[in-house]
Amino acid sequence: MMTYWSHQSISPVISAIFLAPLLFGVINWIKAFLSGRRGAPWLQPYFDLWKLMRKSAVYSRTTTWIFRAGPLVGLGAILTAAMIMPMGNIPALVSFPGDFVLFAYLLALGRFFTIIAALDTGSSFQGMGASREAYFSALSEPALLLALTAVARRTGSNSLSGMYEVLSSGSWALVSPAMVLVFIAIFIVFLTENARIPVDDPTTHLELTMIHEVMVLDHGGPDLAFINYGAALKMWILGQLLIGIVNPVHTGIMWLNQTISIVVSLSGPAIAVGLIEFSMARLRLKRVPQLLVAAGIFSVLALIMELR
Repeated sequence: MMTYWSHQSISPVISAIFLAPLLFGVINWIKAFLSGRRGAPWLQPYFDLWKLMRKSAVYSRTTTWIFRAGPLVGLGAILTAAMIMPMGNIPALVSFPGDFVLFAYLLALGRFFTIIAALDTGSSFQGMGASREAYFSALSEPALLLALTAVARRTGSNSLSGMYEVLSSGSWALVSPAMVLVFIAIFIVFLTENARIPVDDPTTHLELTMIHEVMVLDHGGPDLAFINYGAALKMWILGQLLIGIVNPVHTGIMWLNQTISIVVSLSGPAIAVGLIEFSMARLRLKRVPQLLVAAGIFSVLALIMELR
């Protein structure tokens, strides 16, 4: 196992911890700007988290320890995944061969505890959202793993830090049709994992159409803050996963690499999500599996191209 403890390798984790909620603020500002509205301040997500942390949580007598453990385990899994995720050619805090498999399964672990916490309430609405989340994750996880396997084959490294270091240092020389397919597949997974349009609408309040939001209806106070903060962290690290493919930063100056990576990590996913949510509505539920199957097919095609 290879571990990095330098100030360069810790910067991806520090950036994720402090800047991840800002992603939601930038997305909301972009949507408001495109709609001709002023919108909420960029720092509104931080205010919301602080407000939730100052409240007390209310627990139903029908729930068990699983309901209380769900937000904590979910946040812990995402924080651990952030330690494995590099920022461009800046290595991750923890890196070892095959860490991309652990990365995918940490995301799955956080989702699993969110699902069972929703089922623990005994609510039919939350059970409905949990079943949808489990169904869609069963389609998105293979697409993510196969896409990362294709990147590993392309770069000759089976570590996320090694993959993105090769992609960055190789600039656009490594661009191929397979990498384009990988990007499309991971982008679909990105929207699915973060419950964004066209898969889910984070602003809806209709229980019959919600997926992620309906699973956390009974959470409040610090528990809901942990869930929302974990969602921001997940969007940040999956955004970095995308940015590492399309924006191979390698200036030779470490502080400049860090600055560019942070700016692109904030602006890239935020602009993409903002434009999508402004320009289209969510898909009908029966269309979402078709979208995820397409992502899986793109990943399989990319891997076949790299194995040739």
